[in-house]
Amino acid sequence: MDTTKNRWLIALSAIAIHLSIGGAYAYSVYTYPISESMGWSATEVTIAFTIMMALAGTSAAFFGKFVERSGPRKSAIVAAILFGIGQAGSGVAIMVESLPLFLLTYGVASGLGLGIGYISPVSTLVKWFPDRRGLATGMAVLGFGTGALITAPVAANLMSSIGISTTFFLLGACYFVFMIMGAAYIAPPPEGWMPASMKRNIASGKKVIKKDLQQLTSKEAVKTKRFWMLWTMMLINTTAGIMMISVASPMAQEVVGLSAAAAATMVGIMGIFNGGGRLGWAAISDYIGRPNVFIIFFSIQIVAFLTLPFITSILVFQLLILLVVSCYGGGFSNLPAFVGDLFGTKQLGAIHGYLLTTWSLGGVFGPMIVSQIRERTDSYIPVFYVFSALIILAFIVSIMMKLDIRKSEQDLKQREQQQVVS
Repeated sequence: MDTTKNRWLIALSAIAIHLSIGGAYAYSVYTYPISESMGWSATEVTIAFTIMMALAGTSAAFFGKFVERSGPRKSAIVAAILFGIGQAGSGVAIMVESLPLFLLTYGVASGLGLGIGYISPVSTLVKWFPDRRGLATGMAVLGFGTGALITAPVAANLMSSIGISTTFFLLGACYFVFMIMGAAYIAPPPEGWMPASMKRNIASGKKVIKKDLQQLTSKEAVKTKRFWMLWTMMLINTTAGIMMISVASPMAQEVVGLSAAAAATMVGIMGIFNGGGRLGWAAISDYIGRPNVFIIFFSIQIVAFLTLPFITSILVFQLLILLVVSCYGGGFSNLPAFVGDLFGTKQLGAIHGYLLTTWSLGGVFGPMIVSQIRERTDSYIPVFYVFSALIILAFIVSIMMKLDIRKSEQDLKQREQQQVVS
C-alpha cells in the first residue's frame, strides 16, 4: 500500500467522481430542447431520467460487493466508462433520432455508472478519515449535489451554441476524464491507519477511540434490526425530501401565493440548502453523533409539516421547505458514516449500497404520494398531514435506534471491564 498518499487529495478525488455523476441531476435543462427538436413528448423524454434514478439506487445495491472486491479504483473506472458512454451515447441517440437508444444510453448506462460511481469512493473515504467520518463523506456527497448546479448553466449555454448532440459528446468526455483522474489517485489506506494528529491525541489522552459497534459483512448486517431501523429512517427521510423537491414550486404558489418567478428562485436556493445540508449536517455529526443528527432531522420535519398548513407568511413557508430539503441532503451524507459506526468498515460499500435502495424507492413514493393526494383532494394541505405521520414514525424509530446503540455501548464497556478484571 502507498502510505504517502494525502488523504485530502483522496477526498478531492472522490469529489471529482461525485461532481461528474452529479451532473445527471441537471436533466431538466435537456427536457424541452430534446422534446422540441426530436418531436418526442416531455413524458417520453422524462422516462430516461426515471430509468436512470431507479437504476442508480438498485445498481448501488447489486454492485456493492463488486466495489468491495475490486476496490475503489477499478470500480470508479467501471463507473467512468458506463457513465461516459451513457452521456456521450445520448448524443448519438439524438443524432440518429432514436428514443430507444436514448433510453438505453442516458437511462440504463448512465444509471449503472451513477450507482457504482456513487458508492465507489465512500468506504475508502471513511477509512481515510476515522477522526472525521461525517465531514469526509459530506464533502463527497456535497460534490454530488453541486454537480447539477455546475452542469445546468453549462449545458444550457452549450446546447444553444453547439447543439444538443455535441453538448452530450463534450460533457460525456469531460465526465469521463474527471472520473478517471479521480480513480487514478484514490486507494484505501493500510489496515488500521490513523492520521498523525489522531495518534498524538490518543497518546496524550485527549481523545479516546470510539469503536464501531460491530464488524459485520453485508449478509450479517441485513439480518440485524439496526439495519432495518436505519433503512426505515432513510426511506421516510428520502421520500419526504424528494416529495418536497418535486412539487416545491407549484406547492408554494398554491398554498401561500408565491409568484412563479419567486418560486423559481426558491427552487434554486433549495439546491444550495440540499448541498449545504450534506456538508453541514455531516460535519456536525462528528461532534454530536449520527443518532442525534437523525433525531434532529425528524424533529425539524415534524414541526415543519405540522405547521406548514397554517403558515401565511411567504418567508416562513419557504424557510420551512428549505429546512426539510437540508435534512434530505444531510441524510445521504450521514448515511455512510452511520453505516461505519454501526457495522464497521469490513463491507461498508456493500451495506451502503443496500441502504441506497431507499433512494430509488423514495424517488418513486415521494412524487407518487403527493400527486395522488393532490389529484384526489385538489389541495396540497393533506400532503402535510400524511407526511407528518410518516415523519413521526421515523422519529420514534430514531429514538429506538439511539436507545439500542446506547445499550450496546454499555454492554460492550461492561465486557471490556470484565476482561480487564479477569
